[in-house]
Amino acid sequence: MVESKGRSVPAANRGEAVRQRVIDAAERLLRHGKAEYSMRDLAAEAGVSFATPFNQFGSKAAIMHALAERRIGMMTDRYVKQPPLPNAAERVLLAVSIAAAGMLEEPVVNRAVMGWIGTAGPVPGRALTLSASLWRLALGDGNGLDEVRRKEALAILPRQLAFGFRGVLSFWTAGELANDELASSAERVATTLLLGFSKPG
Repeated sequence: MVESKGRSVPAANRGEAVRQRVIDAAERLLRHGKAEYSMRDLAAEAGVSFATPFNQFGSKAAIMHALAERRIGMMTDRYVKQPPLPNAAERVLLAVSIAAAGMLEEPVVNRAVMGWIGTAGPVPGRALTLSASLWRLALGDGNGLDEVRRKEALAILPRQLAFGFRGVLSFWTAGELANDELASSAERVATTLLLGFSKPG
């Protein structure tokens, strides 16, 4: 336990606060166009010792993975606050719209984060797991999909939608896809995947 203003703060809570402080600092550096920041730059920005980012994350790649996970969490939070829609396809397209809009809010930051996602850290990131969870949430019980293949759709589509959205983001990150093409391209990928499990006709 650590004392804080007369109160005991569990070490785990203190550690999480430090982690968030480091992530916040990384985000500020990216926002100011410093994608090539060093761990020393990061420690100074966060107001922590040079060793702290290494102790908390192990590498810059792991920090960038944490930023990606933060973004997926933001997308999920925004999605759950929306009024419920009647069928799975509409909900998935709403999630696509929310996710694309979130990426476009800070394109400089998000392109830098996406550029690091393919870089291995000391432990695997959780972006795929969290992204699939968002699409699983949007699919819900699969109402509106073909009843015969609904169980299969719910097993397969979350990861396929995650792969599809990530693929569109990779081309956007590389500058091959303009900002105004991001949402429509992601919607077309999602629609194509959904069509395979749509009701006949």
